[in-house]
Amino acid sequence: MESNAALLTVDGRSFSVAPVDLNPTNYFNRELSWLSFNARVLSLATDVKVPLLERLKYLAIYAGNLDEFFQVRVSGLRDLVAGEVRFRSPDGRTPEEQLEAIRAAVEQLEAHRQDIFTNQLLPQLELQGISITGYDELGPDDQKLADAYFDDQVFPILTPLAVDPGHPFPYISDLSLNLGVRVRRPGDERTRFARLKIPDQVGRLVRLSTPGSFMRIEDLIAAHLDQMFPGLEVVEHLAFRVTRNADLNYRDEEADDLLELVEMELRRRRFGNAVRLEIGAGGSESIRSLLRRELELEDADIYVDRSFLAMTDLWALMKLDRHDLRFDDFSPVVPARVSQRSGEEVDLFDELRARDLLVHHPYESFSASTQELIRRAAKDPDVVAIKMTLYRTSSDSPIIRALIRAAERGKQVAVLIELKARFDERANIEWAKSLEQAGVHVTYGLTGLKIHAKLTMVVRREAGQMVRYCHFGTGNYNHGTAKLYGDFSLMTANEKLGDEVAVLFNTLTGYGGEVTYDELLVAPNGLRPGLNALIRKEMRAENGRIVMKMNSLVDPGMIGLLYEASQAGVEVDLIVRGICGLRPGVPGLSDNIRVRSIIGRYLEHARLYYFANGDSNDGPIVYMGSADLMQRNLDHRVETLVAISDPSVAERLGTALEMDLEPNLQSWHLAPDGSWHRDASDGLLDLHTEFERLAINRRKSAGSSRG
Repeated sequence: MESNAALLTVDGRSFSVAPVDLNPTNYFNRELSWLSFNARVLSLATDVKVPLLERLKYLAIYAGNLDEFFQVRVSGLRDLVAGEVRFRSPDGRTPEEQLEAIRAAVEQLEAHRQDIFTNQLLPQLELQGISITGYDELGPDDQKLADAYFDDQVFPILTPLAVDPGHPFPYISDLSLNLGVRVRRPGDERTRFARLKIPDQVGRLVRLSTPGSFMRIEDLIAAHLDQMFPGLEVVEHLAFRVTRNADLNYRDEEADDLLELVEMELRRRRFGNAVRLEIGAGGSESIRSLLRRELELEDADIYVDRSFLAMTDLWALMKLDRHDLRFDDFSPVVPARVSQRSGEEVDLFDELRARDLLVHHPYESFSASTQELIRRAAKDPDVVAIKMTLYRTSSDSPIIRALIRAAERGKQVAVLIELKARFDERANIEWAKSLEQAGVHVTYGLTGLKIHAKLTMVVRREAGQMVRYCHFGTGNYNHGTAKLYGDFSLMTANEKLGDEVAVLFNTLTGYGGEVTYDELLVAPNGLRPGLNALIRKEMRAENGRIVMKMNSLVDPGMIGLLYEASQAGVEVDLIVRGICGLRPGVPGLSDNIRVRSIIGRYLEHARLYYFANGDSNDGPIVYMGSADLMQRNLDHRVETLVAISDPSVAERLGTALEMDLEPNLQSWHLAPDGSWHRDASDGLLDLHTEFERLAINRRKSAGSSRG
C-alpha cells in the first residue's frame, strides 16, 4: 500500500516528499520529520491570529532552525556519503536518498518562506509604517543619511579580498553574510573576483530618517562598491552565505584533558566543510560556478533566496517599540508559597519540608523559585554543600554567580558542567574556568556520555542532622530561556529522593558500578528498562493508558514497544513537539495511538510520562525529567526521570497533560501517511494563554485562602 506522504498539510497547503511505503519498518524518517516540525513553525508566520511582528519572529526562528539542521544533520549525512557508509535509516533510506529527499522538501519550504515574507508580511508591515527599502528607492534626505552612515561607520571596517594568482580564495566563515564582486579594468575583458564580508560590527538593518524605515546593509554597501574598487568597473555583485559543518567530533575516551579537547575542537569547527551555499537573486553563472568550485559544493547544495538572506537577522525588528504588533506582555507569577508574607521572606526550606513544590515555567517565576533556592542556599549559614548538573545556562547567569559566592563562603560546591553541550561549548568552558577559580569542584562529564540531567542538591545542617533538598527540572538552569520555554521544576525535601540523588552525584563525580534506584529512572543503564517495564505493565492492565509528552520520539525500540502496547489495547496519547518517527493510527499496528504537536508563543520543552497503572498500588504514576525518547537520551547520556510521589503535584501534572489533550485546542495532529493537520476553525483554545490564566488564578486562590 502506498500513499503520497506530506511533510505538512495545514490550511490547505502541503509539502511533499517521495511516496512512503507502509512497509514492515513502519517508521517515519527522522530528518524529514524534523523538517515537518520546522514547517509547522513556518506555518505560524501565516496565522492571521498571531500579531504581525510575532509572525515575522516565526520566520526568523524557522530560519535559525534550518541553519542548525544543515550545520549538524545534513553535514552528518554528507560525512556518511563521503565515507561510503551504506547503512539505511529505520525507514529504509540510504544517506544519499535522505539527502535527496531533504533537498526536495527544503526547496518547497524555502519557496514558501520567501513567498510569506515578500507577498504577505512585507505589505502588511508597510501598512503599519515598517518598511525595508532598497537604496535606489530612497528619497534625497534618506540617501544623504545612508551615504553619511556608510562613510562614517561602514567603509572604515570593510576589507575587500581579491582572488587572483597571488591571492587564494579566502576562507568564508560559517553563516557569515558576504558580497561576491566581479570587477575589471577599463578596456580589459578579463574580470576578477573579490569578496567583501559584511562586518558583524554593524547592524544588518540600517535605520532611515522615518521611524520604522530600514534598508539592508548589503544594499548600502553594494551602492558604494565604486568606493571599494576605485578605478575599476564593477561588473556585478552577488550576496551569498555559507553554512559549514559545525558538529564537533569528540574522542574523549582518548583525551587526557577534556577541557583542552573541547577548546581544540571549537577551533576546528571554524574550518568545517561547507554544506550549503545560499545566494541572492541575480548573479551570473560565472560567479556562481566560482563559489561552487571554491567551496567544493554541488549544484544541489545551492539555494537561491530572492527575499531576505539570513532571515535570522529579522530578530532586530522585534526591538521596535510597537507593542501593538506583539503578544501582550506577561510577567511570570510568583508562586504564593515562595512570595513574601507580611513583608517578610518565606523560609523556603520550611516550605519544602512541609510538602513538595511544583513550578510551571514560564507562567510561574523561575527567578523566584529555582534561582531563589540556589541564592538562599548560597547565603544560608546552615547550608554546607551544593551540588548541581549544568548543561546550558545564560551568559549572565545569576545561578553561577550564587555558586561562586557559596564557594567563597566556604561551602562545598560541586558542579558537573557539560562542556559538550552543542553550540554552548564556549560559554560552558568560560563558566567552568570561573567556577574553578572560585574554588568550586568542577567535573567535566563522563567518558563517552553527555550529562543532560537537570539536578540540584542542597545539603543543610538542621538540629544536628544533614537534610537534603533537591531540585529536578525538565529544562536548563537558564533564566533567559525560562521566560520562553514551557518547563516544570520540582523542589522537594523527600528523604528517599535525597538519598538517591546523593548516590547519583557521588557516582557521577567519583567512581561507581551499576546502581539501582527506586524513585529515579537514570540513563544510560536504568531508563530504558524502567520505561519498558512501565509500558509492559500497562499492557497487562485491564484499562491500560499511557500519555507521554516530549520533544522527540525517534528510538526504534521504544516505537516498537508502543506499537505492541497499542495492539494489546493500551490507549496511547503522545504529545511530541518536534521529531516523531512513530506512525499512528495504522490498522493492526497503531490503532490506539494518537500523536499531536503543540507549537506557539512558548516552546514546549517539558518531558512528562504518565502511566495509569504505574505504581505498586495499581494507581497512576507520573514521571518528569530531562529525557526524550531518542537513542542518545536512553543509551548515551546521563538522564533522569523522577517519580512524583506528592499527590497534589501528580494531580497538577495530570491536569497539564489533560489540557495538552483538550480536543478544542490549537494543535497539529499526525496522520498515518505522515502529514500533519491543524484545525483552522475559530474559537480554539490557545494552550499557552490558558496556562497563563491558570497561573494567575492559582496565585489569586492561594492569596484568598491565606487572607
